[in-house]
Amino acid sequence: MRKIALFAILVLTVSCISATAQNKKGMKKVLFVVTSHDKLGNTGEKTGFWTEEFAAPYYELLDKGVQIDIATPLGGQPPIDPKSEDPSAATEDTKRFDADTELLAKLKNTHKLADVKESDYDAVFYPGGHGPLWDLATDKNSIALIESFYNNKKPIAFVCHSPAALKNVKVNGEYLVKGKKITGFSNTEEEAVGLTNVVPFLLEDALQTNGAIYSKSGDWQPYAVEDGLLITGQNPASSKLVAEKLLNQLNLKK
Repeated sequence: MRKIALFAILVLTVSCISATAQNKKGMKKVLFVVTSHDKLGNTGEKTGFWTEEFAAPYYELLDKGVQIDIATPLGGQPPIDPKSEDPSAATEDTKRFDADTELLAKLKNTHKLADVKESDYDAVFYPGGHGPLWDLATDKNSIALIESFYNNKKPIAFVCHSPAALKNVKVNGEYLVKGKKITGFSNTEEEAVGLTNVVPFLLEDALQTNGAIYSKSGDWQPYAVEDGLLITGQNPASSKLVAEKLLNQLNLKK
């Protein structure tokens, strides 16, 4: 009788392990691509990624069972914009981020962008902050990665300044954003933070120059646009909206 009971426990254990493996295998996997740039032009101030624009989408996806890897152009710890750590910018997601020792350790050891492959993921997400205007806008690995995701019919999502990563992306010889509905940090918002003459280019202008159908809501208002596989959000307040739209696309691919 005891042998039968032990056998039953063994079978149940193997079944549970198998089920867990199956669940993990069926989980969606998203790559977060984060800036490595930390200098705010010639101001002597620091920049990087904006905490809210990373944290809100990260937890929105993680809490729905999505696996997430993080990559940066240089690998290792990406810079965080100091202004995004100010108490005035705090949200429930940023407070959770600050206390999340597992995530903070993960951020210290991000993958190098050159080492990641589109084929390992179901989608890609780019958090904002001013950093992407300097590095991701021209990073050849990022450009090739976005092209690969798009050509393989996988969602590509961006928020605030991170649509800058689309500036030099082309598909079939044309700018990817040409004729696409898109948003991103607006000229009026850049003016409001006093950086119009500091940034290497104004995102709204750059997108329109490349043929995007740019639209926006009021300054600092939540606003996200979806055009096929391309999902963009205007500002920090839009980060969760972008994540929700990305999650919806991932669910449709089940």
